[in-house]
Amino acid sequence: MSEGGKAAPRPSGVDPGPLMKLSTAYWDSQVLLTANRIGLFDALAEGALDVDAVASRLKTAPRPTRLLLKACVGLGLLEEDPDGFRNSPLSSTFLVGGKPAYMGNAIRYSDNLYGAWGALETTLREDRPAVAAETYLGRDPHKTRDFVYGMHDRAMGIGRALVGLVDLGGRRRMLDVGGGPGTYSALFALRYPELCSVVMDLPEVVAIAAEIIARMGVADRVSTLAGDYKQTPFPKDEDVVLISGVFHRESEATCRELIERAAESLSPGGLLLIGDVFTDAGGAQPVFAAMFGLNMMLSAPDGGVHADEDVARWMRDAGISDTEINRFPPPMPHRLIVGRKS
Repeated sequence: MSEGGKAAPRPSGVDPGPLMKLSTAYWDSQVLLTANRIGLFDALAEGALDVDAVASRLKTAPRPTRLLLKACVGLGLLEEDPDGFRNSPLSSTFLVGGKPAYMGNAIRYSDNLYGAWGALETTLREDRPAVAAETYLGRDPHKTRDFVYGMHDRAMGIGRALVGLVDLGGRRRMLDVGGGPGTYSALFALRYPELCSVVMDLPEVVAIAAEIIARMGVADRVSTLAGDYKQTPFPKDEDVVLISGVFHRESEATCRELIERAAESLSPGGLLLIGDVFTDAGGAQPVFAAMFGLNMMLSAPDGGVHADEDVARWMRDAGISDTEINRFPPPMPHRLIVGRKS
């Protein structure tokens, strides 16, 4: 209020609505994260339940449970009818365990990072991540499993698009650097029966990756190599080197070094594939990519985001020619940069 009790005039043509939406956006995300964490969507997998039945299954109190259920209806996560509350088509497809497109583990990983975003100011002032990377890369077994299976959930959708962006026909040997759950290698192996791949990642990560690879039925052609991609030597005479989801954790200097080592690992004519969330030149667009850079800053010492044109230039500097930037089908924000060893 201004002096005299009169409301301060609003600047002409400026709507404060976007600010209010931004300031409360975490309300929506916390509803999703909490509902996923407590098993709400699995509880409703078989059909509608009333409030008391949901509360009984989740071991929650009825009154706050009702408020959560109503909020989920408002967000399109649930539907309500005379029989009670049921999963919406969105939740039924992506948030019920065991479904082919299940994303619950990926969302659980976001849940684990929720507190880190509250420490954004501290990270800005102290230039250190709010969450130590070691926490979800081996130190904490539960968070490591959430991380690896979360990456697998995401990689299943991304990987199906990835294998359609590049032709690996006739290629027999692939090195998957920082391959995490091994999902991409497994999907490529399923597409190309002559292809064998080695997934390199930290020991605690590849131990879980081996489970996933075996479950996908390609353990005879996709193996794991425990190591640190910054130190472990890359095998030689590779037809393909894939580096996906790694650059957002690393500085320009480390990315350039990985590209140079990948080039040395490749046979003449071999392909280097680098996939990640990249920005356009300038670093502010797409918005998701810019926000993703902040997310990585909070969870990795050198975390951030790079521009695709910069990465393509680093590849050319290392002797990788014929570089192409391929965008994944919407709404996926990822891009794949492909180049060939001269």
